[in-house]
Amino acid sequence: MKPLIGIPTRAQTDGDLVRYTGIATYTRALDLAGGAPLLIPLGLSDATLRAIFERLDGLLLQGGVDVHPGEYGEPVEPFCGEIDRARDATELKLLRWALAEALPILGICRGIQMLNVAAGGSLYQDLAAQLASPIEHRHVKGNPYSFHAHAITIDADARLARALGATQIEVNSLHHQALKTIAPGFRVVARAPDGVVEGIEADNGRFAVGVQFHPEWMIEDDARMIRVFQAFVQAIEEL
Repeated sequence: MKPLIGIPTRAQTDGDLVRYTGIATYTRALDLAGGAPLLIPLGLSDATLRAIFERLDGLLLQGGVDVHPGEYGEPVEPFCGEIDRARDATELKLLRWALAEALPILGICRGIQMLNVAAGGSLYQDLAAQLASPIEHRHVKGNPYSFHAHAITIDADARLARALGATQIEVNSLHHQALKTIAPGFRVVARAPDGVVEGIEADNGRFAVGVQFHPEWMIEDDARMIRVFQAFVQAIEEL
């Protein structure tokens, strides 16, 4: 039986109408890797959310809007972007349950940021304002989402390097925030040339991995990228 992998949704509002959605690239990547994706609505009661969580074999956090800085003890600065408190609340609960119970986790873009915050770390609210760099980490309008924006270097002993079969790869880049203080229990395993964190993993051997880039957008032009999801599914199956 395929492992059931929960993906907290993102809210889309049109007047009084609210939709909870997921981007198809994530669900497709999990399907190709052997997982069964399940989209999780926001705003559920704790009892309902817990009932869903107890049926999950893994948790994937997708990209999206900014994490509220209050979650890591900072005020909201003018250069912080759009925030969704309901999404923050749902993801933080699920992540903290997953971390406490060693449920495998994969966080992508906002997902790595949420993973770091849930475990006690902090973020740069805006790289351009807080960390001078020659690299443009934001998505450049007109470029495909798979556009290779810069290289990253990965520690040879990292799960990410083993999955990709490489310690140097070119990745896309679609973010303006990034990890600042790394959460206890995690280590940095990948960086961009300017030092921005591109990958973290739990240092106790559990599969709790975050990447700042978007492997799901690159599986068509770089076959290695599906291996990130395959490693995630394999780790679930080995429990």
